[in-house]
Amino acid sequence: MPSLDVEQLVSEMAGAARGVLKSKWPAVQSFAESEFRKLGETVLLIGREVEKDEISEVEAESLLDMQKNAMRSVLLTIEGLGILAAEQAINAALEVGKPIINAAVGFALL
Repeated sequence: MPSLDVEQLVSEMAGAARGVLKSKWPAVQSFAESEFRKLGETVLLIGREVEKDEISEVEAESLLDMQKNAMRSVLLTIEGLGILAAEQAINAALEVGKPIINAAVGFALL
């Protein structure tokens, strides 16, 4: 499996989310970066398990969806951050992370 630099992924995703959230970024930064890191670690696990034929690509997508939902839940608990802002930040972060994540697992996971 190609390697994944989780910290680079976190940095790229944080940059995209910061651009969307602007003034709210300081309030969500630590939570968002933690969730982006968890996403990266989940991608590493998914890649290893797919490579070993322990899970299918469909199961991999379900596991990633669970992590995305967890990320969404965390961001939605932050006071003052509305649903639309949280969704926009997550979508922007996933968009910049998409090529990195897909390259790491070797298939179109996102």
